Amino acid sequence: MFLIEATMPHCFSRSIACLCSAALLLLVVDAWAGGPERAFSPGERLSFQIKWGPIPAGEAVLEVLPMERRDGTPVYHFAMEVKTNAFLDLFYYYRSRIDAYAELPMNRSLLYKQTTQTGRKIKDVIVDFDWQNNLAHFHRTETFFRPKRKTNVKSLETPLLPGTFDPLSAFYYTRMLAPQERTLVTRPISDGKRTLRANLKVVGRETITLNGQSYDTFLVEPDLKGVNPVFEKEAGATILIWVSADNHRIPIKLKSKVLIGSFTGELVGVEGVQGYDDTGMAGGGRISTAPAAAPGSFPES
Repeated sequence: MFLIEATMPHCFSRSIACLCSAALLLLVVDAWAGGPERAFSPGERLSFQIKWGPIPAGEAVLEVLPMERRDGTPVYHFAMEVKTNAFLDLFYYYRSRIDAYAELPMNRSLLYKQTTQTGRKIKDVIVDFDWQNNLAHFHRTETFFRPKRKTNVKSLETPLLPGTFDPLSAFYYTRMLAPQERTLVTRPISDGKRTLRANLKVVGRETITLNGQSYDTFLVEPDLKGVNPVFEKEAGATILIWVSADNHRIPIKLKSKVLIGSFTGELVGVEGVQGYDDTGMAGGGRISTAPAAAPGSFPES
């Protein structure tokens, strides 16, 4: 029990950083072979269980919310929530919500917001994508409750590249494009503190089994160096993502391997996606027979 208390806060916070970075970097694409498709729509909800080795650690939910208008511009609204489970809350309480807004027709981000709460602080981040001046305006407020209450505020500006996405919107953008095996792709991405071109490699096509049911997937590997400090400091740290090989490109499984161990995120529920039942399995538990998207031209940013 002492070992869990001593290591779990550090491990869980880093696992969330790894898994979220991986999931969100699934969209860091600049030359993915495939034409634009609406692989998602408002009402979609994807649920994942997060584990540290064999130990259930928490859950994550990705949602496509109703479309909105911001300053007269129609936008997609995406949300992601991550939280520890009741057991882990006893040692390390963690809650996070991200809201991201991307301009139609999914060519760049407009706004990114994240609120994170732990047992000792609340952190609020707002990133405003100012395309008139090609700048990301980053503002962070951290309120600490222990050992004594205090507030830290930080603001900065970061240059943007054309077609830059925030991490969450990038995830949904990539789902609109059809992957091909053994390709290396890039896309500009910014969290407001820095803008960079992140790389992602399509390793190959695999059939994986979760809870006795099979999925036809593409295995992809993001290069998170420069994006997540865990991958800069630890030799051999990796992230692998298995994404469905149908037209929805749903992330089925994520796995991170770092110095502190192995973390996984597994799909446990799907709502609002045609061809998937409410347990998250394609075709009622069979390998998905939905047609794979045919290669086509890359959409302009």
